[in-house]
Amino acid sequence: MTEHSLNSNVTRRGFLRIIGWGSFFVTLGILIGGTMRFLFPRVLFERPSTFKAGFPHEFDRKDRADENGVFEVYEKWKDEHSACLVREKNRIYAVHVKCTHLGCTPNWFADDRIFKCPCHGSQFHSNGVNFAGPAPRPLDRFGISIADDGMIVVDKSRVYTSKDFDKRGAYLNV
Repeated sequence: MTEHSLNSNVTRRGFLRIIGWGSFFVTLGILIGGTMRFLFPRVLFERPSTFKAGFPHEFDRKDRADENGVFEVYEKWKDEHSACLVREKNRIYAVHVKCTHLGCTPNWFADDRIFKCPCHGSQFHSNGVNFAGPAPRPLDRFGISIADDGMIVVDKSRVYTSKDFDKRGAYLNV
């Protein structure tokens, strides 16, 4: 009996009308959604992951290295790119200036030849190796290479942890 009353309320024409209008509104919804997505594309606006740091001869060795073999730490790119370039006897590498504890930005103290994290007191030698505080490992390094024009290119998209410091791309031989 209930089956008969259900069938009598929905006619064949009514059923096709519901399907037709439903298809129309679904298509209209997809069209409006696609148009809105076209007007507001998903674009991530961020700085390029690479930057040029200069020519290798601009990072000539100073007269004396510290106890870690580091001649100079160049922090010119710290604010803009979170990177410092470190010059050792035969190498240049880019240290990612981000504490490995909670991600704060350590400051470079040239007189003490150490990086100090202002948040929780982690300290790193001039080569980025941790020696005090809660930081669990050394500062990471960015990929570094020589471009076709001879300039040093630092690639922030390639990050090397302490176990990868001797891999190709983590440093430049000079």
